[in-house]
Amino acid sequence: MASVLVSIINYRTAELTLAAVQSVLADFDASRTADQSFEGQVVIVDNASGDGSAEVLADWIAHQKAVPVRLVCSEVNGGFSAGHNLGFASGRSEYVLVLNSDAELRPGCLAALLRAAEADPAAGLFAPRLEDADARVQTSTFRFPSAASEIIRGAQTGPVTAALRRWDVPLGPAPDAAQAGWASFACILLRRRMIEEIGPMDAGYFLYFEDVEFSLRARRAGWRLVLVPEARAVHHRGGSGPVKALTAERARLPRYYYASRTRYFYQRGGRLGLLAANLGWAFGRGIAQLRRLVGKPVPKAVSREGRDLWINARDPLGAPVAPGE
Repeated sequence: MASVLVSIINYRTAELTLAAVQSVLADFDASRTADQSFEGQVVIVDNASGDGSAEVLADWIAHQKAVPVRLVCSEVNGGFSAGHNLGFASGRSEYVLVLNSDAELRPGCLAALLRAAEADPAAGLFAPRLEDADARVQTSTFRFPSAASEIIRGAQTGPVTAALRRWDVPLGPAPDAAQAGWASFACILLRRRMIEEIGPMDAGYFLYFEDVEFSLRARRAGWRLVLVPEARAVHHRGGSGPVKALTAERARLPRYYYASRTRYFYQRGGRLGLLAANLGWAFGRGIAQLRRLVGKPVPKAVSREGRDLWINARDPLGAPVAPGE
């Protein structure tokens, strides 16, 4: 019988976290009903919320009858990677399911992921289909970011995107599995043997890009990503982080986002890789300005991005930047 540990981070999102936990427990029950049993446990890691949400979760657990749910309280808010690493280390299992507090499993999700994992021992990451609450499919599978994709992101211009399509990061709601480099860690199943081989998530990332780096490290070690569209999960996007909303508003993004971006491009290609990515974005912005020559508006960039791209450039592997820094 396969065993799975579900790791969920709580940071001031008690209601969302409880909804995520309850969806997991319902999925455990649905799998038992379908005679697809596995040993399941849930660990909630509270990242030093300090707002009473850890106490709310502890009280909920205390009032349940024999639920396989535990609460681990971190003394510091170390971010996404550090929190999940605590979850990974809190119990033994063949597989680990990373689940956002703003995500919920559809019934049968875990069983489908585990069937795929048992059928393909050479693969280490198994990604479900992520959906909105109304079942609209989200884009949750991607190519690895590169200097070419930064040109696309800077230019925000159709012909540039078309010319460099093979490097465009998002793969859309119906991805070609052969092109998938990584999938969202809002919900993903990881093989424990892979984690033990390549190491835990990089705690040098506070938030963002840690899933990209972990997937790249897995790929370099020979582990494959498998897409499992019959496994379905809901992702209430933006419930656990502000960057999507800020990007839509073209408002300035937090420093920790750019520190993570710098760390990723350095780990992917060294200082030249980071320089190429930043210059690629600047080149793209130059192309965007040329739209004026044909009477088209210049797409607005995120506030101060041209400067913020260089955050931590002198020390890419330095300590992670936390909110407020």
